[in-house]
Amino acid sequence: VPHLRGYGTTRFLSDATMRSAQQTALAADGIALMDALGIRKAIFGGCDWGARNACVMAALWPERCQALVSVSGFLVLDRTTALTPLSPADEFTWWYQYYFATERGRIGYEKNLKAFARFIWHQASPKWNFDDATFERSAANLVNPDHVALVVHNYRSRIGAAETDPQYEPLEIRLAQVKTVAMPTITLEGDANGAPHPPAAAYRSRFTGKYEHRALTGGIGHNLPQEAPADFAKAVIDVAQW
Repeated sequence: VPHLRGYGTTRFLSDATMRSAQQTALAADGIALMDALGIRKAIFGGCDWGARNACVMAALWPERCQALVSVSGFLVLDRTTALTPLSPADEFTWWYQYYFATERGRIGYEKNLKAFARFIWHQASPKWNFDDATFERSAANLVNPDHVALVVHNYRSRIGAAETDPQYEPLEIRLAQVKTVAMPTITLEGDANGAPHPPAAAYRSRFTGKYEHRALTGGIGHNLPQEAPADFAKAVIDVAQW
């Protein structure tokens, strides 16, 4: 099973390829995977980076998206607001983004990779009592020669602190013009998400087709598909029938 670039067994074919993790690069990888597998159309779904990939793929290639399931809404990044500051309280929640913008942050992440990941898991899902085996299964996929470079590039590119790959610029320009998506969509949010996330009302207007938002209770945090797999799977099954 292929992993996202920078994770697991996935490798770049050339040392000369820019290690870019900008949103359009990751989304283009998703479409390339569909092409390689001969999948013309599918339901896109995910959380965090996966939800962003799903939203970007849906925005740029709507003809390939049967329906969308997204945790925390419409997560397409707007480059025009990259240098627009948030409130102090909101900026604080993005501390890791600014940490990665520094060389100290890159070195710190590389040196403390698993400890950093475990800390983020606890912060983002404070009521999720995952065991060591669960964490280690995921943490094993962080061991990749390009992982640190790609994570750092992803966060730096969000705030204009890193150059982006010119080959994806046409996609970035197209993406900036897409403000809504029309395919059937279900968004989900847990009641104990400790990571930065917008309120559901903030992204409702982004979805112009049949739409439903599902708010989960019971201490569900940021990693909703893993913490509440039955609810996430049900959303995929339900939206497929619309």
